This record gives sequence, structure tokens and C-alpha cells, in this order.
Amino acid sequence: MAKYVCSVCGYVYDPANGDAASGIEAGTAFEDLPDDWVCPLCGIPKAQFIEQ
Repeated sequence: MAKYVCSVCGYVYDPANGDAASGIEAGTAFEDLPDDWVCPLCGIPKAQFIEQ
């Protein structure tokens, strides 16, 4: 699975790890994140992430 990088702060969303702080389980593909999911560090929408 590809990783995705926040274009503002550089946070990397790794599907293998998920985002436990936001209730996203490990193994959740980026495409399967809720539409209202935002970067846990800077709050930018997922539309502004770049595939790595």
C-alpha cells in the first residue's frame, strides 16, 4: 500500500499503521478514510495529501 504525505506539515499516513488517535484501524487504505478525516498534526483535509 502506498503512503500519503501531508503537503503542509509532512505528516505521513501509512495504511499499515492507520491513525489510532483518530480511530482509524491499521490496514485502512487512504482511499477508505472518511471524507472528513484531516491530518492529525495540522488539520488539513485529506485532499491535500500527496501519494508517496
